[in-house]
Amino acid sequence: MSASTTPSSRPAVTEREAREVAEAAREQHWRKPSFAKELFLGRFRLDLIHPHPLPADEAAQRGEEFLAKLRDFVETKVDPALIEREARIPDEVIDGLKDLGAFGMKIDTKYGGLGLTQVYYNKALSLAGSASPAIGVLLSAHQSIGVPQPLKLFGTQEQKERFLPRCARTDISAFLLTEPDVGSDPARLATTAVPDGDDYVLDGVKLWTTNGVVADLLVVMARVPRSEGHKGGITAFVVETNSPGVTVENRNAFMGLRGIENGVTRFHQVRVPVANRVGEEGQGLKIALTTLNTGRLSLPASCVAAGKWCLKIAREWSAAREQWGKPVAHHEAVGSKISFIAATTFALEAVTDLASQMADEDRNDIRIEGALAKLYASEMAWTMADELVQIRGGRGFETAESLRARGERGVPAEQLLRDLRINRIFEGSTEIMHLLIAREAVDAHLSVAGDLIDPGKSLGEKARAGANAGVFYAKWLPKLVAGPGQLPATYGEFKHGVDLSGHLRYVERTARKLARSTFYAMSRWQGRMESKQGFLGRIVDIGAELFAMSAACVRAELLRSQGDHGREAYQLADVFCRQSRIRIEELFNRLWTNTDDLDRKVVKGVLSGTYEWLERGIVDPSGEGPWIADATPGPSQKENVHRPIR
Repeated sequence: MSASTTPSSRPAVTEREAREVAEAAREQHWRKPSFAKELFLGRFRLDLIHPHPLPADEAAQRGEEFLAKLRDFVETKVDPALIEREARIPDEVIDGLKDLGAFGMKIDTKYGGLGLTQVYYNKALSLAGSASPAIGVLLSAHQSIGVPQPLKLFGTQEQKERFLPRCARTDISAFLLTEPDVGSDPARLATTAVPDGDDYVLDGVKLWTTNGVVADLLVVMARVPRSEGHKGGITAFVVETNSPGVTVENRNAFMGLRGIENGVTRFHQVRVPVANRVGEEGQGLKIALTTLNTGRLSLPASCVAAGKWCLKIAREWSAAREQWGKPVAHHEAVGSKISFIAATTFALEAVTDLASQMADEDRNDIRIEGALAKLYASEMAWTMADELVQIRGGRGFETAESLRARGERGVPAEQLLRDLRINRIFEGSTEIMHLLIAREAVDAHLSVAGDLIDPGKSLGEKARAGANAGVFYAKWLPKLVAGPGQLPATYGEFKHGVDLSGHLRYVERTARKLARSTFYAMSRWQGRMESKQGFLGRIVDIGAELFAMSAACVRAELLRSQGDHGREAYQLADVFCRQSRIRIEELFNRLWTNTDDLDRKVVKGVLSGTYEWLERGIVDPSGEGPWIADATPGPSQKENVHRPIR
């Protein structure tokens, strides 16, 4: 097929076809154990996370040495107020980060990187992000999902030798998947890569390209048409941003993270060598999903930093601010918020460190753990920031610049709230994460009984599935009746002054209850289960709480055994678990007592115009224009705002 071939229009995709594309991209097998997968099946495998895994001494020493250098840099060379005010990270700061090696934290030393573990990489992101969240995003987008990680997992030796040294020291990279009309439904991907001799010819438009405005290298997902000698499908490519036909058409602006370089990138007849293809044709989505298994852990790292800062400001402010004769911290309405922030920060750090160390050890499959960490941390960090704004009152709503102008400490609480909001959308929105995790959580059930609820299967296939399901459930269901969580002495090693053993017994009992609830729902709804997104979301949220409780207890015991604030860690873990248990019980109640059916009826009424009368009495300040911008392939009509930093 020649390079002049007109790119195909956006694919028309049915719901079933979209599911099939997503299903083909996910890892089909579980070759390693998974703590979270077992949890959703009602099996509490504490042995997979306790004793808490630890980094090797040499890795820890290397990581601590870099953290010390990074701390000095962000404290002396970074002006977060300037970044917020000018909505841009100064070039000299980016150059300084390059010189420090911060762009090569996850790249092996043989390619010029620092070779940090996932644990210390995340600690570095937390530290840098606490100075300026925009810096945390710059470093994370480059290394967590940009060129280095896909090449580490799927690249050829030649690709690693060509690109990784550049990424470690000089070049900034970005990851381009989303399009103006394609978010979490990649089956509709419209950007094409047409084979032409030793090249592919790239055409299309990509949206929300974090780092894309300043990037030197791009990982681009494009659809290769099926043809003779070409399997086709969504495929990953490394693209040089200075290639003819690449145009950065816009630098986007957002409610938060004002310093990030996020844009719209157009490709018109861009020639990409076959040697720049990552993996095989059709492997693009699998590469993206596999990259995100660990790449998502950068978001919990930023959330941990946010929680620590919320706690610091809440402590200092609530001790200094007095109302009705005493510091506001001593008023229960405020004190309960401070307790929530402290306990939740401890738990988020426990979840992030545990998942990161598990990623480093590579003994376990952490696809669910990483997704749970991202989901849980993004939601809880947003709540903590909201509570901090409430604790600060009017000052929480006031900008740091305004506070400074009238002589008070410039505390950017409102900025934190704005900056954190995107984490509930980045790298899989909360709603998408619910569905992704739910799919993995019920994988064992679908493996043995999926054909029973698939309308496309024959009677013979359904009969065979029924027989297999009967064998599986005959063994599995009896194990959900009783377990160690009903024995009062179980997990006694977690009793040191404060007793955490009861919380772990609760996790064990509740995991079995969660598995029974899932089985009952599958029996009740069968093929309609996938449409019960409210139910599935609550199931996943319960699992997230159980994972966080487990991580908090294991971390507390680790700190106690190391003599590192063990008594205080036990107290925080205890409070967190008690708060979590209240949330879990509420979620269980809402599994069966909710307004899901009524909500669907109201939605139909809203979309049909039944309630349009309710919208009267306002004016709409929105500007004119289409809901979704035109992304028809073709030459760019705009100025190239690409801004490489050299």
